[in-house]
Amino acid sequence: MIYPIVKFGDPVLETPAAVVTSFDDGLKKLVEDMFESMYAARGVGLAAPQIGISKRIAVVDVTFKENPGAKLVLINPVIINKEGRQRSSEGCLSIPEFREDVTRAKTVTVRAQDLSGKFFEHTGEDLLARAFLHETDHLNGKLYISHVSALKRDLIKRKIKKLVKAGEW
Repeated sequence: MIYPIVKFGDPVLETPAAVVTSFDDGLKKLVEDMFESMYAARGVGLAAPQIGISKRIAVVDVTFKENPGAKLVLINPVIINKEGRQRSSEGCLSIPEFREDVTRAKTVTVRAQDLSGKFFEHTGEDLLARAFLHETDHLNGKLYISHVSALKRDLIKRKIKKLVKAGEW
């Protein structure tokens, strides 16, 4: 099932998500639906709050289906290490049509649980590191625009208000 992507302005995006405690068939189905929804929206990462579900679940595939082994499921993820710096253009499915340069760590290690509840650690660089940070931010109720200057953030918010008024958001 493809879920619609929740857009900026919905409170679920700015609320910390709930910890997942039940690792059942419902969770497996939700994760399948999240990958399907992410691919349909042409994304490389998706957090459950972005489809209106306030749970600490994120899916990532920075290869966008090119390497099925690159698909990652992060349940209750926590960033445990960050190294280096990279600056690159970043966007978000929940803030479509907007992109800004954001400085993030170049190498990131995340500790999370898999679909069976087993803990694991995964280290990613460059785009994967950026995806880990971006998606865990979502689970903490934070959007990438919180990493840009107040001036740029206000400009984006004003443009979105105009789109809302025009019925285009």
